[in-house]
Order: sequence, then structure tokens, then C-alpha cells
Amino acid sequence: MQYYTMKNNQRINLLDIPTIEFESLRAQLVATNLRPIAYFGSDWGENIKLIVALADDEKGDILVSSSLINKSIKEYESITKENSQYHMFEREFYEQFGIKPLGHPWLKPVRKNLDSYEFFEMEGAETHQVAVGPIHAGVIEPGHFRFNCQGEKVYNLEIMLGYQHRGVEDLMIKKHSNQLAESICSDSAIAYSMCYSQIIESLSNTQISTKAKLIRRIALEMERIAIHIGDMGAILGDIAYLMGKETYAVTRTLVINTMLEISGSRFGRGLINNGGVNFDINENMSEKINNVLAGVKLTVDKMTSAALNSSTVMSRLEKTGNISLENAQELNMVGLMARSCGLNIDSRYDFCDEFYSDIERKPFKATNDAYSRFRIRYKEVKDSIKIVKKLLQKLENYRNEEILVETNAIQPNSFAISIVEGWRGEIVQVAMTDDSSKISRYKIKDPSFNNWWGLSIAVRNNGISDFPLCNKGFDLSYCGFDL
Repeated sequence: MQYYTMKNNQRINLLDIPTIEFESLRAQLVATNLRPIAYFGSDWGENIKLIVALADDEKGDILVSSSLINKSIKEYESITKENSQYHMFEREFYEQFGIKPLGHPWLKPVRKNLDSYEFFEMEGAETHQVAVGPIHAGVIEPGHFRFNCQGEKVYNLEIMLGYQHRGVEDLMIKKHSNQLAESICSDSAIAYSMCYSQIIESLSNTQISTKAKLIRRIALEMERIAIHIGDMGAILGDIAYLMGKETYAVTRTLVINTMLEISGSRFGRGLINNGGVNFDINENMSEKINNVLAGVKLTVDKMTSAALNSSTVMSRLEKTGNISLENAQELNMVGLMARSCGLNIDSRYDFCDEFYSDIERKPFKATNDAYSRFRIRYKEVKDSIKIVKKLLQKLENYRNEEILVETNAIQPNSFAISIVEGWRGEIVQVAMTDDSSKISRYKIKDPSFNNWWGLSIAVRNNGISDFPLCNKGFDLSYCGFDL
């Protein structure tokens, strides 16, 4: 295979990435069992430079290759029809550059779909369509859901997004900053800002203190704890178990209010900066975090036990919204949703983060349904509380280190990838610089890019009234997808 093998958060020379004929690259991508984490184009004069990055989760490596496609070429043989993990990547590449993947089974717009969009149609007795959105009854982001039903049973759900495509990748080239990064997907502000800072630090060969690295990861795990608890409450709210909904909501607030005391923002905005962090966690704050999380764990344990011992709750969660391990692999699902299907991937461990190397990685017994998606959140809340406690203990050894250093100059003709396991799953950011050290291409992939299609599969053969429960179980991002 013709690839450059690199590590997460490593800068390499852009010119060291192999450039091969597209047919050779295509053959490699069809044959490999490594999953794609990036597949995007960059303007290269008379050509489009296609960059592909694959994750070797077992070794913790990232394999990168490329191909030059002349702009006069308007089509190529689709990879998706032989390797379905590329289905979204090829659709996005086609939308951005107009090079058609021949034989792609579902070649529809990804974001630029507002002018015309041909929905899947069904015919037959008692078949009908139900259209929901893009304007919703609640205060949520815009997205359109088209259900094909026979009676109450859903046979197909088609999800059309793109209503708030903001051109974030171009904005990151024009004026990249932590403030912009943490606004890309605000419920993952810490994860996005951390990912962006790691990119800049990689491109500039900047080494930050161990203390700053620990504070970043403490905040990342607290973000995971808060969102998971909130989602557990939202899931129970959708099945009218209101005691659980309100208890989890109050408990989540304790976590984000602690983030407020650390950084001045309940969502961790302004905490992470290029070169480290803007706010310290002193001994008093460490003690407070431990005490708050101990109380949070106690409440979550009691409430979860009560909920899962309720026959009403279990009757709604079990066997609702099933999606198989095989489907998860074929769709290239990531993060929490992949793990709830039994696919054991987690970039915190797979990509050799030094601060997770001594933390036990316990397997999860997946049941592939709404119950599995509820229960894995509970598991990860408990795991993250333990992780925070260990990170706070490690922090004691680095009290005298500085929390912020000045970043060096960004290097020319560079390439870097940063992967951060946000609470939804892996966030991937890729940056390339030109010979004047300016960022020439910035690519972002939110875990929702992988997982929206999984929701449409999970809803099949369920009653349409189960959609809110399935939707909340996935809790995907509109803005993270739309970019």
C-alpha cells in the first residue's frame, strides 16, 4: 500500500504524502479493511488533490495518501458500491467538486439541497408519507425528516439536512481561532477547541505543558459527563418518565456549573487556547470537582437503578430502534453510537493518548437498541468520573508548570490531523499549509457526519411514534453535520 503512516497530532511535510494514480488509490481503498476518517479535495491549480486518511485503530496509526484528478475529468468509478464506508465521503466530494462517482447507490446532496431534492417514494395500499421539519415545535436546529409508512410502521426515513450550512471550513482558513472552533458545534465546545488547538500546535511544533494537557482532558471528560446525563434525562422524557428527566437535568447542572467556576462558561468556552489553557485548576478546585462528581455519581446511580427497574421504562427501551453491528460497520459509524452496537472504537484509547494508557478499558455488552444507547451513556458517565479523578491526581505532580505558552510560527508545506473523542465520537480536523505558511485547506468531520444514516436505519420497522425516542437516543448534531 502506498501511504504515509503518521500519528495523531503529528506534523508531516505535505510533499511527503504519496501521490498516486486514482485507479491505484481506488483499488487500495476497496481492498483495505481500515476505516476512512477523511476523504476530501483541495484546489491544486489545474487539478483537484484528493486526500484520503485511514484509521488503523489496532496500531494507533493514520495512513494518508493522495491523488491528483484533472479538473477536466467529471466522473470516476464509485468506491462506495464496493466499500460502503465511503458513501457519505463520495457524496460530499461530488457536491464540492462536481466529479461524479459512477454507480454510487444513493448520490444525493449532502448540504446544498434546498433548491431541489428528490425524495425516495413508496407505492402500495395504506402507504403514506409524513413530513417533519425543517421548522420544529421545540427550540431545536432545522432538519427535514421524510417518513415512508404503511399504517404506523416506518419503512424508510430520509433525512435532509443542510439548512444552516455556514461555510465553516472556509472561515477557518480566513480567520481561524479558538472562538470560531468552539462555535462550530457548541454542545462540544471543549472537544472542538481542543482539536483545533492541537492542530495549530502540531503545525507550529509547539510543546505545551503536561499541566495544560491534563486540564484539557479533565474538561473534556466533564463535558462528556454533563451531556450524557442530560441525554439520559431527555430519553426518559420522551417516554414520559418525568422523575428521571428532571432528576438528570438537575444533576447535569451541577457539572456544568462547576465548569462555570473553572472557566467562566458553563460550556467551557474560553478555557482552551493555542499553547495550553487560559484557566488553572488549583487544589481547592480539584477538591470541589471531586466532591461534586461524587455526589453526581450517587444520584445517577440511584436514578438509573430506579428507571431500569421500571417495567414501563424497559418496555419502551428494549428492542426499540435496533441497528446491528454489521450495519454499524458498513455505515462507518463512530463513537458512542458505534459502541452501543458492539463496535469497540474510541480514539482516546485507539490513538495512544498518554493520559489514558493506564486507564482500564472495559468492554460494553451491546444490545443494539434504545436500551443499549441509554445504558452506554450510564457506563460512560461512571467511567469518565473515574477518569477525572485519576487526572486530578496526576495534576498534583505538575502544580508548578505554566498553563499557557506562546505558540511558534506555523511551518510551511505542512499537514496535520487531530482526532479528539468528543462525547458523540471522534471529531477529525485536518489542516494543510502552503509554502508561505498560510492554511490552504481546513477539513472538519463531526461524528454526526457518520451517524445520521444510522438513525434512518434504526427507525425502520418501528412505529412512527418511536421516532422521538430513537432520535434522542442518537442525539446527533445538525450544525456539526451542516458546517
